[in-house]
Amino acid sequence: MPNGRISKRSVDTLSCPPGKDREVLWDDDLAGFGVVVFPSGAKSYVVQYRQNGTSRRANLGKHGRLTPDEARSEAKKLLGAVETGQDPIADKKAARGFITLREAAKLYLERHVAPKKKARTAAEYRRLLEQHVIPKLGGKKLVDLKRPNVIALHLDISKEKPVTANRAMAVLSALWSWAAKQELVSAAENPVRGLEKNREQGRERYLTDAEFSRLGDVLSEAETIGLLMDVNVGSPNSKHAPKPGTRRPPIDPFAAAAIRLLLLTGARLREILHLQWNSVDTERGIMFLRDSKTGKKQIYLSEQAIAILNALPRIEGSEFVIPGGKAGQPRSDLKRPWDAIRKAAGLQGIRIHDWRHSFASVGVGQSMGLPIVGKLLGQKNQATTARYAHLDANPLKRAADDIGNRIVAAMYPERRRSQE
Repeated sequence: MPNGRISKRSVDTLSCPPGKDREVLWDDDLAGFGVVVFPSGAKSYVVQYRQNGTSRRANLGKHGRLTPDEARSEAKKLLGAVETGQDPIADKKAARGFITLREAAKLYLERHVAPKKKARTAAEYRRLLEQHVIPKLGGKKLVDLKRPNVIALHLDISKEKPVTANRAMAVLSALWSWAAKQELVSAAENPVRGLEKNREQGRERYLTDAEFSRLGDVLSEAETIGLLMDVNVGSPNSKHAPKPGTRRPPIDPFAAAAIRLLLLTGARLREILHLQWNSVDTERGIMFLRDSKTGKKQIYLSEQAIAILNALPRIEGSEFVIPGGKAGQPRSDLKRPWDAIRKAAGLQGIRIHDWRHSFASVGVGQSMGLPIVGKLLGQKNQATTARYAHLDANPLKRAADDIGNRIVAAMYPERRRSQE
């Protein structure tokens, strides 16, 4: 293929040799910029570049509609966009309405989800799209995605995973809303809107007073004498298992402190496990979280929570309140100690996140009001806190008692006099 500076003269004299389907003149000054001539004599300006290890060629426009200088300017813009990580070919397809759902999902994940969502949320969005949505609808043009396509996909996923089907549709709807903001589709034509979702069993569970009591007893036992280890004596390795007298190792004091802090604050698991000492102000009774599921927030500490924090030693070289096994790293989870405590306390079915529900249920049950409880939990959406409204029965019960007492007193004044 010939090389040289692309100019009006060089383009005018460029021709396709006999027997070839095209000829390309590559510019000496701007790498990747070229002009293609076909046997018919038609000429088009192109840009060749590599992205994600793949060689790609974008068409800038026909000679005549573009001058060599205009084409060079467009080539510089395109190559500059590539350097910043953009995908000019996908952008051009989108502008012309040719973008597929697969291409839209790629742009959505790269430009919106990755920079704006938490890492775990972004990973879940990618999983739902790549495992459930794209394999079925990825090749379809986004503008051609209609309600019957979405209903069929939802039904197909629902056969084995009804909850996952709902989650996949939620992500697809979010993708469409993002695409509408990019003017790729119409927001009013979102094919997921109004889709009848599968019924989901509520998973909220609250600890009763009796369960709180058992949990407290077992936690104290676990910290002191330890909990009896569950050993499978039929296992080939059972000969190496601890002897009966040594099967009660106390749990890690930091794990015990983490469990108590979760119970006393209503915080999420990662908010406690990743808590750093410089975010704790025990004098004011506040934990400042720079980054949580709902962004920056404060968690207010009770005197009991402050006492737990003040009793914890600070590990040299670690900035975390609940240090992990690796130097300088936070604890990753509480699965093993909680499984042992849950079994000993007879709390089957209780998840760690249920402690947050239990914290809220105690507050609502004490008639603190949903706004206060929502503030303590750091919930920005009032509808989320409203889930606990049904627990607020105490004020109604007291009101009913007061009214009943007044009516009985009016009907039977002799009872009132006898009680005075």
